Amino acid sequence: MLAAACDPDSPDADPDPERRLGLRFPDGFRWGAATSAYQIEGAAKEDGRGASIWDTFSHTPGRTRNGDTGDVAADHYHRWASDLDLMKDLGLQTYRFSISWPRVQADGTGKANQRGLDFYRRLVDGLLERGIEPMATLFHWDLPQALQDAGGWENRDVAYRFGDYAAEVFEALGATVPVWLTINEPKTVVQNGYLGGHHAPGLRDASAAYLVAHHLQLAHGLAVRALRASSTARIGPAFNLHPCYPVDDTPEAAAATHLYDGYENRLYLDSVLRGAYPQDVLDDLGPESRMVRGIRDGDLAVISSPVDLVAVQYYTPYYVAPGGRTEMRWPTSEAFWQQIFPDGLFDMLTRITRDYGPIPLTITENGLPCPDELGADGTVDDPGRVEFLRDHFAAAHRAIGAGVPLESYHVWSLMDNFEWAEGYEQRWGLVYVDYPTQRRIPKRSARWYQGVIRDNTV
Repeated sequence: MLAAACDPDSPDADPDPERRLGLRFPDGFRWGAATSAYQIEGAAKEDGRGASIWDTFSHTPGRTRNGDTGDVAADHYHRWASDLDLMKDLGLQTYRFSISWPRVQADGTGKANQRGLDFYRRLVDGLLERGIEPMATLFHWDLPQALQDAGGWENRDVAYRFGDYAAEVFEALGATVPVWLTINEPKTVVQNGYLGGHHAPGLRDASAAYLVAHHLQLAHGLAVRALRASSTARIGPAFNLHPCYPVDDTPEAAAATHLYDGYENRLYLDSVLRGAYPQDVLDDLGPESRMVRGIRDGDLAVISSPVDLVAVQYYTPYYVAPGGRTEMRWPTSEAFWQQIFPDGLFDMLTRITRDYGPIPLTITENGLPCPDELGADGTVDDPGRVEFLRDHFAAAHRAIGAGVPLESYHVWSLMDNFEWAEGYEQRWGLVYVDYPTQRRIPKRSARWYQGVIRDNTV
């Protein structure tokens, strides 16, 4: 049975998802798409790249669907030039990508691998030549395996190695990349990599998880300071943020929702933007938790080093019941955890501005997987994705109207790719990738998005 959000035969599906809503975005608003290194690059053992924890994890039997790995992925490492031409054809104005730490430092330390830096230099130069603004993410989960062998993010020293790596990348590319993002979704590393165990490094260790959160936040701050020492580019974190709502009007549900929000959102936002972890979360963890004991004098001053923007990644809301369990309220996508609720994007954007002030925001991920198939006529029809994006764009437009300083919107994802533990089973892209041939076929959503970008109107 098709997931409701992508089923064109669903009674809730819009028969005309491409209808214009007449919503014009401000002049200067930028439209783009996003990817990450391990999910698209391939070339896992070429040009001096070292192993990452995702190489190890995906090659471990039973860890990924169908045993899929990112060894080849979408072969972007070899097809980058034609991929950039495709971006230009779609009219992208900004492209958010990530840099592979083990491609730059095979073991996570020491002198940078020039061949790895050269790849990203070609990529950045190619984007600029095509009039597309680069937005580079320093870390999108592909920790060098050598650092994992030394304790991974449980080891405080890894945060400092990340600062060193960031300095190497900034020295090579900082002058030509106008916007940098530090750590992609630290919460996902914590929850999926250390609590659930279904992402690399595949651990289930609650005592380690929030110490990892602290070290990821520390690494973020160290990278911000490294950039300030060498460049005038802008920099900020990339957080996946989920609005949390109580399931009913009881005080018990309200209390549970507040704490749930602390773990989902405030743990990351407060430390970066207020220089303090939320006290309710620290109290819940307890004074003997590894995280609380791991916070040293001066850490939060580093973590809260001033940033220029915050990158927001929105996929789903949470509805919280007494005791902290959650309920599903809205249709889901093929990703079982994703509820389709565009108003949640409006709520989260306006909440950040209300609670933390008018810091510039960018949406760096928003999208959904659909059961896309290549038709007999060589096209891919994905009306569910068009409707999803249209409605989320409308929510973003409403947030701008409410005073949110939103600068840009990056759809996840530019192309179908390796979707972590789901392997190649889920397709999130605007562009269909025929993996046996690596042919790229823009979907209906890509051509619709091309028109949105051209007109700056939904």
